[in-house]
Amino acid sequence: MDCTHRACHPEAGGGPTDRFDAFSAWCSREPDDANVRGRLSMSPTPAKAMNTFLTTVDAWVTALLLATAMLGAWGLGWWRGHRLGQDGRKETTSKLNDASMALLGLLLAFTFSMSLSRHEQRRQMVVADSNAIGDFYTAASFTNQPVRGQLQNAIRQYVDHRLDIVKQRLDEAAMEKKLIETEEMQGRMQDLVGKAVDGGTSVVVPLVNTLNGLTSAHTARLSASHDRLPPSIVLLLFLATIVSMALAGSQEGRSGELHLGATLGFVILVSMAVWVTLDLNQPQRGLIMVSQESMERLRSSLNR
Repeated sequence: MDCTHRACHPEAGGGPTDRFDAFSAWCSREPDDANVRGRLSMSPTPAKAMNTFLTTVDAWVTALLLATAMLGAWGLGWWRGHRLGQDGRKETTSKLNDASMALLGLLLAFTFSMSLSRHEQRRQMVVADSNAIGDFYTAASFTNQPVRGQLQNAIRQYVDHRLDIVKQRLDEAAMEKKLIETEEMQGRMQDLVGKAVDGGTSVVVPLVNTLNGLTSAHTARLSASHDRLPPSIVLLLFLATIVSMALAGSQEGRSGELHLGATLGFVILVSMAVWVTLDLNQPQRGLIMVSQESMERLRSSLNR
């Protein structure tokens, strides 16, 4: 293969030193940070894929898939245990079964507690957000016209926009668009506060402080809505559930027993517990939604 690089042809003006310098420069060049970051961001990680699955797939679908896997693991364990029992081997899975069930109960309680605490935190953030907006509206009521009317109208639109976000089941792109609109509304209110300050309003400090409180409450609420269960803990819960069912099936198979009704009841109970836990982890699409009562009462009071 012919090389057209100048460093490869001394007759083109590049001697041995030139060739060495060119090779050294090529080896020591800096990588394109933007391309590297792009390749890293495009490469999916298992944790990110699991988190996407838990946030985009309805909780009842995940619980149904888990119930199917539990029944399959129990059936496979029963078949394996029944074969070992026919061969006359002694039963050795009793203690392991008890330990796995205890671990499963611990993980169920732990994940449910984490999911419920995050749900309660989101509810408290809604209350804090509505209080911050109400304080800002009160401070805006003491400004002079025409800024007062413009600012109050902007706050009403802001409250309506906050409630519309919750009522709609938005995907990631639509949610990002709504958040951009929220920031634009905050910028509009900031411009009106600047006009009020330039106009010589007597409530400069309360007006600025309450505006800062409004934006801070929005950031805290957004952070709480993105605070989900760690995917590794959910994956560990699924793994413990499937292994426990396999060991339980193996124990029944060795003893020659078949408690189908009790097994189905246990699978339904565990699946429902997992369903509620994951549903609490989906504030935008779950059946158990965060109460917006404080925000709705605020809107009613502002429209009087």
